[in-house]
Amino acid sequence: MFIAQELRRKNIAEYLLYMWQVEDTIRAFDCSLARIRREYIERFDYTDEQKEEEADWFGNLIRMMNSEGCRERGHLQINKVTLQMLEELHAQLLASPKFPFYNAEYYKVLPYIVELRNHGANREENEIETCFNSLYGVMMLRLRKKEITPNTQHAVNEISTFIGMLSDYYLKDKEEPLEF
Repeated sequence: MFIAQELRRKNIAEYLLYMWQVEDTIRAFDCSLARIRREYIERFDYTDEQKEEEADWFGNLIRMMNSEGCRERGHLQINKVTLQMLEELHAQLLASPKFPFYNAEYYKVLPYIVELRNHGANREENEIETCFNSLYGVMMLRLRKKEITPNTQHAVNEISTFIGMLSDYYLKDKEEPLEF
């Protein structure tokens, strides 16, 4: 909860990737709050009050995952809404002549997006979701200490720069609405 709150304020892209990881963490503990308390939350150097807040947060997420039918796969509605907001901002930035650097970055990563979509299982997902899925996939490979090819690393670096730019515009738009 504490990490999520901080990331949401500072970097919406990192927040979304973190929340996807939290969903997978909950699944890894079989959606059991007792296990998450005992085997996960207890490992952190939190006060008792912070541990309770964290447990409440996880408990709420577990309830949402159960009620939304994403115990085994998929994403919580709150995370889907965040992704949708980023997709909408992306469309607005592309449609506006006021953001040429964003457009240039988009066209720089578009070949990677097309290639990923052609190789992916879900060709119906939009471009921003494709970017996030690739970033999350590489993050999971790194956690498992799997090899990442130089070509994949290059693509991920480009996608990361692009999503970072989108995230920066998201924060700017939240502080003071952008004029498209």
